[in-house]
Amino acid sequence: MRVEIITPDKELFKGEATSVTVPGVDGSMGFLKDHAPLITVLKAGEVKVRTAEGDKAFTVKGGVVEVMNDTVLVLAE
Repeated sequence: MRVEIITPDKELFKGEATSVTVPGVDGSMGFLKDHAPLITVLKAGEVKVRTAEGDKAFTVKGGVVEVMNDTVLVLAE
């Protein structure tokens, strides 16, 4: 699935991933291919992306995540 992690200053990550974990306000949430559409708010924590090359982690202060059509878009603070 496609993953984009964007802050107001720059693009942190853009590419393909097998899974994404985000710090939702109601707890940690994970997304895999073909996840149902979803929009939710994020709290401060780490967005973890699992790619074919290995795992990557990005620290965010909050934001919003949208999951739709095998795309995970993280608009982070």
